[in-house]
Amino acid sequence: MQSKRIVAIGGGEIRLHETLAIDSYLAEEAKRAAGERRACALFVPTASHDFLPYYNTFHKIYTGMFGLKTDVVLVCDREFDLEKIEEKFKKADLIYVGGGNTVFMLETWQKTGLNRLISEAYERGKLLAGLSAGAICWFGEMYSDSVIEGEYAMHRGLGWLQGKISPHYNERTLDFDRIVMYNKFRAWGLENGAALEFEDGVPVKTISSGGKVFWLDGTGDMLVKTEFRKP
Repeated sequence: MQSKRIVAIGGGEIRLHETLAIDSYLAEEAKRAAGERRACALFVPTASHDFLPYYNTFHKIYTGMFGLKTDVVLVCDREFDLEKIEEKFKKADLIYVGGGNTVFMLETWQKTGLNRLISEAYERGKLLAGLSAGAICWFGEMYSDSVIEGEYAMHRGLGWLQGKISPHYNERTLDFDRIVMYNKFRAWGLENGAALEFEDGVPVKTISSGGKVFWLDGTGDMLVKTEFRKP
């Protein structure tokens, strides 16, 4: 039985190569899964309302630099064929979810049926990855300003991974630390340029393009912050 894997990337501009070490790792894992055939990466830009220049950037990196074939899933404000999209998921060796509005993305997945396709791909052992919105959506609770821009709060995620999380932690440290302490919970903080890989729900690896992963524990009298590193 295939392991279920998710790589959560805290943030960074892919077009500026700020996540290049992480992208290289994902591309190599896709190639390993593909074996003798050409590996395929499927980009899901729902959180950005299917912003096509975002996909073009992804294509330039994953095809131009790493030699993968890429494809894209587009469902926002357009007609689409769910059966054809399902074939794309079946052919993909890597499914990459882009950043943007996380709440909008999850609502759209539910309405369009993408939830089912992504869930089935995950259960089959396809490697899932995502940046920012695409990193936090898998968790039980996520720190986001997706409802009102600039007003950050905890929102419910898919719950495929247990726990709470904030992306862009280096930009939101003080606010998120305060929320963790006030509510006395534990959470992950992913900086830009940092990724955390989960296998069957367990954190097994960190990948860095200059960023760090932190484990925050606010259950005591003071916040305990630990850099989480696994080779």
